[in-house]
Amino acid sequence: MKQTRWQMDPLGDAAVIIEFGHEIGLDVLANVQRALRALEQEPVTGIIEYVPSYTTLAVYYDMEAWADHRQPSIPPYEAICMYLERRLSAVFQSSSDSQRLEPSITRIPVCYGGEYGPDLDEVASYHRISAADVIQIHSGTLYTIYALGFAPGFPYLGGMPESIAVPRRDTPRLRIPAGSVGIAGKQTGIYPLDTPGGWQLIGRTPLRLFRPEQHPPVLLESGGQVQFYPITPAEYEQWREQ
Repeated sequence: MKQTRWQMDPLGDAAVIIEFGHEIGLDVLANVQRALRALEQEPVTGIIEYVPSYTTLAVYYDMEAWADHRQPSIPPYEAICMYLERRLSAVFQSSSDSQRLEPSITRIPVCYGGEYGPDLDEVASYHRISAADVIQIHSGTLYTIYALGFAPGFPYLGGMPESIAVPRRDTPRLRIPAGSVGIAGKQTGIYPLDTPGGWQLIGRTPLRLFRPEQHPPVLLESGGQVQFYPITPAEYEQWREQ
């Protein structure tokens, strides 16, 4: 079995970035998620948050709180790295968690085109296919959530076919409605809030991705999967009313 390697570097003055690879892929993402699960299962005073991404896991810590876990002669950054190195070595040397967990799949309704997806026809024209083809390809793909960011709960979804990949808009929009589903390059994503943005908009979901009154406050999690399915404008409005 290939041994998992990682590299640690400072991220500002109170965080560590752990890199598990240089190329985006499911194997690297699986290692990021495995490390995240193991570290979260054993909470430690002084560690504030773990933030997973495509190939990295960021660890934010409180230097004063972390002082209780180290010798006075060891600087906080070195102490946190020693702790993480010890924990990760134990995790990846163990065979008990070596199997990749089956990711959860969230099905998301999308009303494609029209006022909900003003760039759908442009995406279709870019590839010289029909709007129906774009919808079929986009909704017929199972996507992996590689990271959350940009806005609270915004999922960066990988695995989109190149047959509908398009560049970002030359001029970003000043306001994109919450729930808008967009394409940028070979990625697709969902805007959780009304924000500016430059992705090509092909549809909109009535689901709320960011729910600050709930725990957790976001609908999707890194490492999970997303499956879109088309709905009509009437169904979209029914979802919104509910």
